[in-house]
Amino acid sequence: MADNKIQEFSKQSNSTQQEPERQYFLPSQVMESFGEKGKEHLDKNMPSQFTLSLTAGSFMTFGAVFSVLLAIGIDAKGLTYLLEGIGFTTGYLMVFISGAVLFTEVNVLLPTYYLQKSYWKKHKYVKFWAATYIGNIVGALFVALLIIGSNSMTPEFTKDLETLLGNKMQFAENGWIGWFQVVLSGIIANWLIGMAAFLTTAARDMVGKILGTALPVILFVAGNFQHSAANMGYFSLGLFASDNYVWYEYLWFNLIPASIGNIIGGAIFISLLFSYAFRKEIRS
Repeated sequence: MADNKIQEFSKQSNSTQQEPERQYFLPSQVMESFGEKGKEHLDKNMPSQFTLSLTAGSFMTFGAVFSVLLAIGIDAKGLTYLLEGIGFTTGYLMVFISGAVLFTEVNVLLPTYYLQKSYWKKHKYVKFWAATYIGNIVGALFVALLIIGSNSMTPEFTKDLETLLGNKMQFAENGWIGWFQVVLSGIIANWLIGMAAFLTTAARDMVGKILGTALPVILFVAGNFQHSAANMGYFSLGLFASDNYVWYEYLWFNLIPASIGNIIGGAIFISLLFSYAFRKEIRS
């Protein structure tokens, strides 16, 4: 009799027991989301695309300012990298959560969309890509001009900014070898930022999105990997706050090779690899 009651109780417990709800989206769902988001961006008209690109570029400069401010007066390298990464995480979170259009994120979203479709809109893609890149630069310059014009930054800020700019531009000393080193560094950078977008999309709550964004961003900042969108924020500030470099040096020795690397890093190491790995799940 007692054994029967125990068995009945066990059955009732098993029937009422529920699996905990999963706290993240599966990788295949993330890739499907990337494709849908890429299509949404591509289907927007040009004024909307450019406006969202301006906004994203503005957020990059805000992130650059915050990363410098947090690290002022810190001598320990590890702590400096951590604080700079946390500061720049703010800029990326504003981009990811607001739906703003960042050039390096587009390098992940649009290839993912095209890999899931049987046709290409080449001309529409090129126009969107160009509008995003130009919009990001203009937005970054606009916020930098506002910040420098407000005279809010201290001499300590300018000193730390120049040190950071020197780290970004150190590759120029190696000539053509340095140029290709920036390309390779750009591949790594957007591989990491692509994973930040991946983890942020996978998370189902704000805490998860913050952590998913922060960890890859801190890693790319600590490694001094060259991310063109982030560097737009730093270089925009440098144009108005420092005379160590001129605009064409930033463009030729960093932004152009970094952008090439960013395209490769996002399109191949995020879009292509994950789309191929989860092709069956995405098509089903």
